[in-house]
Amino acid sequence: MNKYISFLFILLLAACNKQLDLNPTDSLDAADAINNEESVDAAIVGAYSILAGGALYGTNLIMIPDLQAQDDYLSWRGTFTSYTEISDKELTRDNAESIRIWQMGYKAINMANLVLESLSFVNDADKRSQLEGEAYFIRGAVHFDMVRLFGLPWGVNPDNSQPGVVIKTTATHTTQQALEKKPRNKVSEVYTQVIDDLKKAAALLPEENERRATKYTALAFLSRVYLQQQDFESARDAANEVIESGLYEMNASVNAVFDNKNTKETIFEIQQNDQNNAGTANDGMATFYSSMPGIGRADVRMVSDFLDLYEADDSRLNNWYYEGTGARPGNIYCSKWRSFSQNLPIVRIAEMYLTRAECNMRLGTNVGDIPEHDLEKIVNPLRVNLPSIVSPSLSDILEQRYLELAFEGLRIHDIKRLQLATGDYDWDDNLLVLPIPQSEVEASEGIIVQNSGY
Repeated sequence: MNKYISFLFILLLAACNKQLDLNPTDSLDAADAINNEESVDAAIVGAYSILAGGALYGTNLIMIPDLQAQDDYLSWRGTFTSYTEISDKELTRDNAESIRIWQMGYKAINMANLVLESLSFVNDADKRSQLEGEAYFIRGAVHFDMVRLFGLPWGVNPDNSQPGVVIKTTATHTTQQALEKKPRNKVSEVYTQVIDDLKKAAALLPEENERRATKYTALAFLSRVYLQQQDFESARDAANEVIESGLYEMNASVNAVFDNKNTKETIFEIQQNDQNNAGTANDGMATFYSSMPGIGRADVRMVSDFLDLYEADDSRLNNWYYEGTGARPGNIYCSKWRSFSQNLPIVRIAEMYLTRAECNMRLGTNVGDIPEHDLEKIVNPLRVNLPSIVSPSLSDILEQRYLELAFEGLRIHDIKRLQLATGDYDWDDNLLVLPIPQSEVEASEGIIVQNSGY
């Protein structure tokens, strides 16, 4: 990605934060920088680069949902105030992680919008379709994860009219445009936009796209969206389409998907290497989860209440968790995240099997396969050293979802959709929602309203 650095820098200026003290004459029309097919492709590469950063899928969109649900799950022992506030449910309106997610999320969205308005520069029809689909995927995925963090959850009101985030579907080129004051859209409106974007992405993207988003990446995210809405039929059907593609399969080893890059188990993962990763500046999953000397800070520790849910012979217990040594004896850490250069799986086929099983169980259907067979993909003697679960219940499926996808950024979202609690905080508690950056509220002169509790 180094050859795109200068170009990316220009585009990031165009997506400037509202708080930048720039005169209109200092602004740059990013459309002037996108004037051929190569530059449109470079813009998409730039958008992926933003997604991979620590503010988004490189750290925060995986770690923060787990910090929010830490009770009986994990223990945060780090010194970063911004993460401590999230763990303790004592966030301020100027929480640094809330600011980072908001700013970088809208930069990624703006990059996607720049691509969408520049497609006329792409002459090849297949390439144009691919780039358009990638832009819709990025825009939809980021809006989705932002509304889940900054808005009260789906279902808290019958019409889901609670404030979500600001929907942005047009590109910002100038400081003047960046200063435009727009209110937060309703959660229902954001979900409608997300679904529309991801459906378009699924229709436009190829089935295989090297290391970038594909048709099935979009469908996997659609399945997540529908599941969050408790639209079990649509979530089942989207997951089923991913499974039925035949492109993905579970690895026999539980470690393989985390120890190797781009295995057939992963539907979408953040690409990292020794030179380009999120862990070089106090970011990155390994930085916070690993206790390995020279790599991790050992800030996230497992708690016994959670580990006790695994059976003693479960290969996941014995391969995904380990006891710290040296200066950190006795503490247990998660080995899913232990190298700066490892890729970060964002969606695995395991999630699709668990989603299809759950939805079929709830609906009394057997679309694709029966729940017992789907769960057998996750729990079987070869993979986890345990017998398959015969005639599983809904509780069995949900427990295996918890154990299988632990520390992959889904926990708080499952708590909210299942209307459970984490410690003393119910699923719809205001303190399980991130504050809107106060600078955004003030810059909009109150048109962007702050969340309750802040």
